[in-house]
Amino acid sequence: MNPKSEILIKNADVILTMNDAREDLVHTDIRVRDGLIVELGQGLSSDGELVHATGCVVTPGLVNTHHHLYQTLTRAVPEAQDALLFGWLKTLYPIWEKFGPEEIYVSTQIGLAELALTGCSMTSDHLYLYPNGARLDDSIAAGQEIGMRFHPTRGAMSIGESDGGLPPDSLVEKENAILEDCIRVVDKYHDASEGSLLRVGIAPCSPFSVSRGLMQDAAKLARDKQVMLHTHLAENDEDIAYSLEKFGCRPGQYAEELGWTGDDVWHAHCVKLDGQEIDLFAESHTGIAHCPCSNCRLGSGIAPVRQMRDAGVNVGLGVDGSASNDSSNLMEEARQAMLLQRVSQGADAMSAREALEIATRGGAEVLNRPECGQIAVGKRADIAIWDVSGIESAGSWDPAALVLAGPRKVRTLFVEGVQIVRDYHISAINLPLMIERQNKLVGALQEKL
Repeated sequence: MNPKSEILIKNADVILTMNDAREDLVHTDIRVRDGLIVELGQGLSSDGELVHATGCVVTPGLVNTHHHLYQTLTRAVPEAQDALLFGWLKTLYPIWEKFGPEEIYVSTQIGLAELALTGCSMTSDHLYLYPNGARLDDSIAAGQEIGMRFHPTRGAMSIGESDGGLPPDSLVEKENAILEDCIRVVDKYHDASEGSLLRVGIAPCSPFSVSRGLMQDAAKLARDKQVMLHTHLAENDEDIAYSLEKFGCRPGQYAEELGWTGDDVWHAHCVKLDGQEIDLFAESHTGIAHCPCSNCRLGSGIAPVRQMRDAGVNVGLGVDGSASNDSSNLMEEARQAMLLQRVSQGADAMSAREALEIATRGGAEVLNRPECGQIAVGKRADIAIWDVSGIESAGSWDPAALVLAGPRKVRTLFVEGVQIVRDYHISAINLPLMIERQNKLVGALQEKL
């Protein structure tokens, strides 16, 4: 389909705009042209493609702010199913070190397809290991084929087991080589223009897998290149203990010392931030990727999202890798975020509508994409259409409460005005063939072990 052609989304039951007034529009049409939303209203007509939305709720495309797409090849590994973070990593590193370019490419495509089929139009990815000739280019190629708005980050690990780190030496890189490759991929791929489908970030894996020097150099490089910074932070009690022992301070303080705060930085997890660190992130406009399902799976705890939001911290959602979440469904993530805040602080701690806002507009704000995450004139046409006429929503008094009653699969998904999910099917690839290819790679990895 020509992305420059006009599209008219006709007669949506409800549009959850997530605009500045947080309006809900009833029985409304959306006109899309040249990748932009150009008109909202009733009774609109068009000579372009007509997409009927009767019986549907329309939202902005969901935004995923933290993922490790390569991990779709290591779902439900038996020895890692019941481990805490550090033990989980030690179990999986020997598998990941056997990956190569094909494993990175195929797993990325599967993960992106799963996200798209569940309404996600924009995602980041944190790829921090490059075994056997794999490069960030492999995941970028996969992302460009799917057609989602993609924010891959050039991750890295530089402290291996022989230097007291967690990863095997085979998965770490020399720090000069890391910085040189960061420059290469940013120069080759990063597109800073408004409406860009591809932006590259710089993302050392974590404070316990790279040196202080690399964290500082990465921050300087990112500011020089005007790209965003990303890492894991304060994920669980082990993480806090490591920071206190090795750095003599809490993770938030360490981040501030290294230059890792600001509106060009977002941290994954932040389960164990204290009040002082929350205030620091609010004042510095540092973003957070909240990953509730992964935090539950690894027993990391419940992130203080209510306190973060009340303090003014920008919070988005992340599904995290499929080795610690098992799926890549951002609507399920929104529901889990809501439930965890309620179970820890009461049933009125977070509404379904707020959880959906975090999954859309919240994520766009964390990734510095103000042109996305809303359905409003002048915003990019990243639009999810959810059919609420099926069994998941049957009997629902509020079809707009998608987080409560479903559905969990999107009928139609537009990214930049291009329909990448049509009638529940991904448009760009032969998904059954890719699934078969993925499962063959899993079998080959099992044989190697």
